[in-house]
Amino acid sequence: MNKVVLMGRLTRDPDVRYSQSANGSLAIARYTLAVDRRGRRTDGGNEQTADFISCVAFGKSGEFAEKYLHQGTKLVVTGRIQTGSYTNKDGAKVYTTDVVVEDQEFAESKASSQSFTGGQSNQSSAQPVGGADDGFLNIPGGVDDENLPFN
Repeated sequence: MNKVVLMGRLTRDPDVRYSQSANGSLAIARYTLAVDRRGRRTDGGNEQTADFISCVAFGKSGEFAEKYLHQGTKLVVTGRIQTGSYTNKDGAKVYTTDVVVEDQEFAESKASSQSFTGGQSNQSSAQPVGGADDGFLNIPGGVDDENLPFN
């Protein structure tokens, strides 16, 4: 069985490209998740405490990443590990390991995400319903149901 579940933050905005296929264009989103390691740091303090995992999302998942994900967003990603290799321009063989995303979900509220990134966001801001901060947000116009980040 090849199944991966990760929770981490995006290190930068997703890199989204479109390839042409027989059925039209296909979105391919690449991003890196910084995933904290479990356990305590040793007294040295200079050890890496996170792993940086390359992820790739295709199709609707890639389009979702382009619209809604940005640097600092905390995500839960499920998928599978895929390895590959290619020869670079210098003739050296390069080995790759990626997580092919099958599902991606927000792991925190938008407000928490914005406080983590210092309030910088390239997304449109939704306003609370009824003027009171009751935790409910209006869904911005132009968002169709199949692209909402919840079931």
